[in-house]
Amino acid sequence: MSKKAVKRQAGDSGTKRRALNGQHPGTGANGRVGVLHPYIKGAPRETRTPEACLAEARGLAEAIDLQIVHAEIYPIRTPRSGTFFGSGQVAVIADLVKAHAIAVVVVNGALTPVQQRNLELAWNCKVIDRTGLILEIFGARARTREGRSQVELAALSYQRSRLVRSWTHLERQRGGHGFFGGPGETQIETDRRQIDQRIHRLRGELEEVKRTRGLHRRARRYPIVALVGYTNAGKSTLFNRLTRAEVVVADQLFATLDPTMRAVDLPTGGKVILSDTVGFISDLPTALVAAFQATLEEVLAADIVLHVRDISHADSEAQKLDVHKVLSEMGLDEMVDAGLLEALNKIDLLDEEAREKVHNQAARNPDTVPVSALTGEGADELLALLERRLALSRRIVEYSLSHADPSAIAWLYDHGEVLSRRDDDGYVRLRVGMKESDIARFERRISEKSH
Repeated sequence: MSKKAVKRQAGDSGTKRRALNGQHPGTGANGRVGVLHPYIKGAPRETRTPEACLAEARGLAEAIDLQIVHAEIYPIRTPRSGTFFGSGQVAVIADLVKAHAIAVVVVNGALTPVQQRNLELAWNCKVIDRTGLILEIFGARARTREGRSQVELAALSYQRSRLVRSWTHLERQRGGHGFFGGPGETQIETDRRQIDQRIHRLRGELEEVKRTRGLHRRARRYPIVALVGYTNAGKSTLFNRLTRAEVVVADQLFATLDPTMRAVDLPTGGKVILSDTVGFISDLPTALVAAFQATLEEVLAADIVLHVRDISHADSEAQKLDVHKVLSEMGLDEMVDAGLLEALNKIDLLDEEAREKVHNQAARNPDTVPVSALTGEGADELLALLERRLALSRRIVEYSLSHADPSAIAWLYDHGEVLSRRDDDGYVRLRVGMKESDIARFERRISEKSH
C-alpha cells in the first residue's frame, strides 16, 4: 500500500461509501445492505431493548443513504472467537446474503480483525462493524480541514488495528538489493509504518489546532455555553433558535460534525458564546473520542455545559447515561456528578399527559427546562436559567481606572464581561462580570502596581 493509497483509503471523506463498495472478491457495488444486531443472552441487562438497538443501527446505515434490504436480531449465547456468530447462524446469514444480493453486512457490535475476515469469506461480501460504520458517517459529514483530519486520524487508528492477519496479501515480503537483500519487510510492516507516519503528522496538525483554539479562547470576552447531547437530540435546531443562525439541521444521526460558535443575548443584556458540538452515541468508539479532542476541548473549556435531551424518545434515560459516560471519559466527572443543566427538548411531540409529567419533573429540578427547539417554547426560560447559573459563578464588580493604565482596562475586557462603561474626567468606570478567581487576580495586580 503506497502513501497515496493510505491517504485515499482513510482520508477521502467526500466519498460516502468508499470502504463499503466493491472492496471484497465477489462483492458488487450495489449498496444493498444487511444490518444484524447480535443480542448476547445472559449478558448484564442493557438499558435498551434489542429492538431499539437494531433500530438505531438501521438509522446509522440510513444516515449515509445505504439501501437496507434486511435487518434482524440474532441471539447469541457466547460469541465465537473465530466468527462471533454460531456456525448455524453463519450458514443461515450466508443464504440470506445470497438471496438478497447483499453487498455489505453491518454487524452492530465490535468485531475483531479475524472475525471480520472469516465472516467476509463465509458470506462472500464486505463486513463492517459498528465502529467502521460510524467512521463512514463521520467521513461523509466532515466539511472543514480540521474535521477531515480528525476523521482520518480516527480511521487510520482503527485501520492499523485491522492489519494483523486480516488479509493474506499483507503477508508478502519485499526484499532489498545488493548486499542488503535478505527477506525484506512484509507488506503488513510497510503499511503499518506508513500509517504510523501519517498518524504522527495528523496529530501534529491537530495539536496546532488546539494551540490556536486556546489562544482564541483566551481572547474571548464572554462566557461559553457548550451544547452536548445524544445525536439527533435537536442540538443544532436549538442552537439555531437561540442564535438565529442557520446551522445545517436534518432528521438524521450526526447531521452536524464540525463545531459552530455564535453569540447569544441574555435577558438582562449580557452575552454568552453558544457552542454546538458533535453528537454522542452509545458505544462511541474510543478512537473517535481520542481523535476529536481538538473539537471536544470546547466542552472542557466551557463555563457551562448544557445537556440537550430528546425527552420524546423512548430511550431518553438510556441516552442520558451514554452522554454522561462520554463526558466522564473526557474528564468531566465532577461536572456530571454535580448535575448538568438540561434542556428537555421536543416537548411538542408529547401528548398532554406526558407534557404535564415533564413540566412537573422540571418544577422539582431547577436545573432543567422543558423546551421545543422547533416552536421556541421554553427558550426564554432556558436563557434565564443560563443567566442564573452564570451568576452563581460570576460576580458583578465596578472599577474606576485611569486612562493612563490601558493595560488594566484591556485585562478586564479579556478576562471579564464588561456590562457597562462610562468615560469621564480622565477615568474609565467599568461594571464587569467576572469569576471570583479572576477578580482576585486583578485586585492582586492592582495592589502590586500601587506599591
